[in-house]
Amino acid sequence: MNEKYNGLVLNTLDEIPSPNANANEIVALVKEKGVISGYKLSNGKIVSKDEGVNMAKQGGIKGVGIASRKGTQYLKSIPDDTQNNNLGNLPTVH
Repeated sequence: MNEKYNGLVLNTLDEIPSPNANANEIVALVKEKGVISGYKLSNGKIVSKDEGVNMAKQGGIKGVGIASRKGTQYLKSIPDDTQNNNLGNLPTVH
C-alpha cells in the first residue's frame, strides 16, 4: 500500500488507541441484515459494536482505529500492507 493512501486512510480515523500487550484481534464480523453489529475476537468472545469500540479505546483490541459516521463510532482497520486482516475481508459469523 502506498504512503499517500495510508495517510488518507489514517486521516479518516478519529482515534488510534495503543493496544495492551494482551490485546485481542478481530477475527470475524457479526452482521445483522448485512450491517456489522459486532465482532468476534481472537479469544472466541463475541462483542457488540459498542463493546468493541470501548474495548479498543481501552487497548483491548489491536490493529484497529476508531472512526465515526453520523454520530456512531465504529472500528476500522489500521493500514498495514496486509489485506487479509482488513475488517472488510474477514468472514462473517452469526
